[in-house]
Amino acid sequence: MTMKDRINKIVIYVVLTLVSITMLVPFVWMFLTAFKTVAETMQVDPFVLVPAVWQTENFGKVIAAMDFFKLYVNTLLMIALRVLCAVLTATLSGYAFARLKFKGKDFMFGMVLFQMMIPVQIFIIPQYVMVSKLHLTNSIMGLVFPGLVTAFGTFLLRQAYMGLPRDLEEAARLDGCNIPQTFLFIMAPLTKSSMVALGIFTAVFAYKDLMWPMIVCPDNNKTTLASALAKMNGQYSQKYPELMMAALIACVPMIVIYIFFQKQFIEGIATSGGKL
Repeated sequence: MTMKDRINKIVIYVVLTLVSITMLVPFVWMFLTAFKTVAETMQVDPFVLVPAVWQTENFGKVIAAMDFFKLYVNTLLMIALRVLCAVLTATLSGYAFARLKFKGKDFMFGMVLFQMMIPVQIFIIPQYVMVSKLHLTNSIMGLVFPGLVTAFGTFLLRQAYMGLPRDLEEAARLDGCNIPQTFLFIMAPLTKSSMVALGIFTAVFAYKDLMWPMIVCPDNNKTTLASALAKMNGQYSQKYPELMMAALIACVPMIVIYIFFQKQFIEGIATSGGKL
């Protein structure tokens, strides 16, 4: 390795380290603020970061004000069902658009792409009307409803299937496989990384979804963590320590999921070429 290569490597590592520290600053600030008093959070001096006395009672106040166990259950159920529905429907539709021939295929896929170009807020009113007509407000299925199908997932899986060689299908056909068998046993296993990537994106988007849970589930016992945190905001004043403590507790599910599935997270994002 030449001196120039070493210098380039050092510069890259320094830049990546600085970027990593910058990304960690909000989480460190949240953690430290969660153990401060309200007066300490209002201090003008920006260099006073560590609380003088760690206020552990903020944890008790937040737990008493919010039923986190119920919020965890609601949020995790919504994430699990949305991921399941998104991966299932996107895999089937993506395979159909990529490999099958039928009338109106190009037009229908164009409609899928058109849906991706429209802001999601436009769909809130018709979705709420449908959920209300089905009597699914204040329910888990009401939270899951917008995630039953995904235009982005359909596009992602279609591209994955289009990248596979045609020889695989021809070999499966010669072995006597029909279309469902070819899809289930040959093609679907080869797009596992794209399914994982779609699951990651769906889980993250569902976890941070704020507007839809606040509209469809106004009941505090039926809503999600993001919606419950938004409702903690005061009209005239903010209790930042309690708000940051609640946010810290709300981060636990995604941190745990990442710890157990970090390998799949990295592989799925790397192989799909996507970013969060």
